[in-house]
Amino acid sequence: MAMNVAQKLITSHLVSGEPTPGSEIGLRVDHTLTQDATGTMVMLELEAMGLDRARTELSTQYVDHNLLQADERNAEDHAFLHSACRRFGLWYSKAGNGVSHPTHMQRFGRPGLTMAGSDSHTCAAGCLGMLAVGVGGVEVAMAIAGEPLYLTMPEIWGVELTGELPPWVSAKDVILEMLRRHDVEGGVNRIIEYHGPGLAHLSAMDRHVIANMGAELGATTTVFPADDAVRTFLRAEEREDDFTELLADEDATYDVHDHIDLAALVPLVAKPTSPGNVVPVSEVAGTEIGQAVIGSSANPGLRDFAIAAAMVRGRQSSDAVSFDVNPSSRQIFEDLTKTGATFDLLGAGARLHQTGCLGCIGMGQAPAQGTNSLRTFPRNFPGRSGTPDDSVFLCSPETAAASALTGTITDPRTWAEKYGIDYPALDLPTLHSVNTSMLVAPLPPAEAAKVELVKTPNISSLPDFEGLPDEVELPLALKVGDNLSTDEISPAGAAALPFRSNIPELAKFTFRPADPSYAERAASLGDHAVVGGENYGQGSSREHAAITPRYLGLRMVVAKSYARIHWQNLANFGVLALEFADPGDYDALGRGDTLALDGLHEKLRTGRDLHARVGDRTIRLRHRLSPRQVDMVLTGGVIPVLRREIQGS
Repeated sequence: MAMNVAQKLITSHLVSGEPTPGSEIGLRVDHTLTQDATGTMVMLELEAMGLDRARTELSTQYVDHNLLQADERNAEDHAFLHSACRRFGLWYSKAGNGVSHPTHMQRFGRPGLTMAGSDSHTCAAGCLGMLAVGVGGVEVAMAIAGEPLYLTMPEIWGVELTGELPPWVSAKDVILEMLRRHDVEGGVNRIIEYHGPGLAHLSAMDRHVIANMGAELGATTTVFPADDAVRTFLRAEEREDDFTELLADEDATYDVHDHIDLAALVPLVAKPTSPGNVVPVSEVAGTEIGQAVIGSSANPGLRDFAIAAAMVRGRQSSDAVSFDVNPSSRQIFEDLTKTGATFDLLGAGARLHQTGCLGCIGMGQAPAQGTNSLRTFPRNFPGRSGTPDDSVFLCSPETAAASALTGTITDPRTWAEKYGIDYPALDLPTLHSVNTSMLVAPLPPAEAAKVELVKTPNISSLPDFEGLPDEVELPLALKVGDNLSTDEISPAGAAALPFRSNIPELAKFTFRPADPSYAERAASLGDHAVVGGENYGQGSSREHAAITPRYLGLRMVVAKSYARIHWQNLANFGVLALEFADPGDYDALGRGDTLALDGLHEKLRTGRDLHARVGDRTIRLRHRLSPRQVDMVLTGGVIPVLRREIQGS
């Protein structure tokens, strides 16, 4: 039987289930990726499980999010992560070495492997022909402990690319076009696989840009073939021996089809406050901006910085604009400097920051209120920048550079035509500045076993959660609308992020952007429920968005539909995720109602439908949990289940 790339990756790693869309499958995991905003919890979960040592081929902990050290807390998290890597046998990437996704691609990524990452943009590694899936931290902890990664088998969405990108249009515009067509729910329960002759004109790092923001489409992951572009990239990284060709069979088929003519694309921009709110740049041209930022895992390549440098060379950015550049890895920063591009950016008034995520996660670079910020980032959810009522636009490096010069959102084609400028021909190095000095290798097992975890008062142990009772009466503490993001459940930003390893303190921020009174109200109510609309919990993989509401008493969420990762995270921590059988019942519920259900244990184990009493009414609900997930919810989450398995092995 002919197979596409995604099918080859799945079948070669399948350990349980049948790869039929909608059924649960278990996959062997080769690599894991954690970063410091989610990794602290993963390490606490490994401690709670009683793990002796990582059982994967390779696991790496990156420090790229909580880089601002306004007080001691972020630095203490980094010291804890360093000690945990030494204890459990993980690689440790020091602060300043780079954003996890491009850095892993440079140093460790390899065609044909699987990877589970506690970051939703883990899917970026699909650019190398990997099956890389963003999941909750506890699922990464399970993978580190040698457990399979369990997924609902997705459909495979084949997107054929033809033609070649025209001048002033780049890879960011490809994924923005996908979002323009399909919005933030278009990829739910799908793996996106790009194929076709247009691939020949996209480098491996171009593909990273596209694969990265598959997360914004809600996709399980994105895959590209491992072809000559991947070989060229690995050769530049002095790792050509790691190349293995991985192509779709000639007569491979797909469950869903789409086509993009690259030559027909134009510069695009996502308007506030959704990555799916995409229009041509020309439609918003002339909008004043106060900030233009280039960087992040959504535009991490040397080309992305070099094209901006070439555009601003010998020019000065607008005096009304903060022009910020966040190099994505130490290696790329080195090459940018060797080519002279760093000095072109500095000469144009750019502010060069340390290598890391920074403003992408709201860790600094918050824009002024009432101004527009133009960013090459992947997300523009409300308040994610760290500024309440922010106004963030997402775009390509070409659009960001042109706009930084003019002070208004500018179509780079219009800017080039006005000044008679040809699209720059970049002379990029064929061999990259390989830098391994900031990667700390795992200790030998005997030495690792002696390491004590470095824990300060801001690093709390993982709470123990009780199982779900057979009968519940839950007051409705909060009702939210469609596309609520995990940023709105557990905020990012410089105020909240330092408490990522301190659940009692972090819980105080829960739902703050959606309802500042929730945390205090929930604590007084005790066990309670929340009601949501479509695509509840979209965005980041942060499991804190399940843990902190559960800590405050959340036992059940009822929504029209869920984003994949958050739905899994709720089950992982014993929160029952139900859906309306009739979406119209959403309108009939309001804060203060009480949802009563009984006989839950038997009903969850034997069927899909449940009935909740709300006053004198009854509404029909349903669940999509597998038997494994039902057991987790009834037990109080996955940690107690795994603890028994590991300690009994």
